[in-house]
Amino acid sequence: MTDAVARQVEAAPAVTLDRLGLGSGRLAAAHTVLDEAEAVALARGHWGLDAVAATRLATEKDDTFRLETARGRAYVVKVSHPDEADAEVDFETELMRHVRETARRVPVPELLPSTDGRFLVPVRDGGGRHRLARLMTFAAGTPLDTTGTSGPERERIGEMLAHLRHATAGFRHPADDRLCAWDVRHLPVLRPLLREVPDIAQREALAAGLDRYENVVVPRLPSLRTHVLHNDFSTSNLLVDHDDPAFVTGVIDFGDAVHTAIAVDVATALLNQLPRDAATRPVPDLFAEARDVLRGYLRHADLTDTERALLPHLVMGRVVARALITLHRASLIPGNTTYILRNTEPGWGQLAWFLARSPDALSATFL
Repeated sequence: MTDAVARQVEAAPAVTLDRLGLGSGRLAAAHTVLDEAEAVALARGHWGLDAVAATRLATEKDDTFRLETARGRAYVVKVSHPDEADAEVDFETELMRHVRETARRVPVPELLPSTDGRFLVPVRDGGGRHRLARLMTFAAGTPLDTTGTSGPERERIGEMLAHLRHATAGFRHPADDRLCAWDVRHLPVLRPLLREVPDIAQREALAAGLDRYENVVVPRLPSLRTHVLHNDFSTSNLLVDHDDPAFVTGVIDFGDAVHTAIAVDVATALLNQLPRDAATRPVPDLFAEARDVLRGYLRHADLTDTERALLPHLVMGRVVARALITLHRASLIPGNTTYILRNTEPGWGQLAWFLARSPDALSATFL
């Protein structure tokens, strides 16, 4: 670590693995899960829905179900992890409501009040733990991670990200400055997780990525523009329709939303357009498809030269963070490894591509 980076780290607030939810405390371990019958009972008892069936949806930390009513309508009930702070759940909920009410171009689910007018309902799970339940409309469309895309469709994805950025720009909440492990501004804090990576070659590659991030990105973080952002514009959080001119028909999961850098938000979207087979075939340009997303984004939102130069490094940082966080959480929650590790394996080829190029060459990618 250079002296400049060391001074930067020393001046920053004390962010720890525990505060990021990756230590032995909050969100680090499994919880007593709700079953389908409990989800139906929640919807009936607190929202008065004629729910008849529930189907569990794959998530990392909470309990989420698709509900079917006797009339054939679909809803989603989401029950927070028992160690997730009430203020943070309220932040996510109010941000969704804000986007829904102020940005008609951004199709987010509608949160529905309970019979007594609450958008967040306190409940107790089978272990007696306090949790918060919320009900929302079911967003129609095909999950983006289950279908292919054309160049123009990827441009629509970038346009939607720009619209969402503008929608969240003016939002404020007491918990919007929460610490999020997926905010790569905090990537250096994850370094202790390297010792949990069993494969030596993979551990060394992650360490090299961390070193580069600390030297190239960390000194420039204070210059980046920030506000509240979605921070997880991934293929698993977008619903699409190939026959719809807008293409993106649903934006879901505000669970990683936070006050962070605009460039971090864009980098997350670009990461999710990288080829998943970079380890098994030559890839001259890892960003070939991501460039379409950025092209659409820049039609409606700007990026400074500094932000453009840092984008590839921030994408690499997210690749490193994804490996460290998912390997750590999979070791803590072995029953959910399929979901947690679903995107980890493709990252090794992507990381190798980044490390095979000089920092200066990467910085020139989008300039």
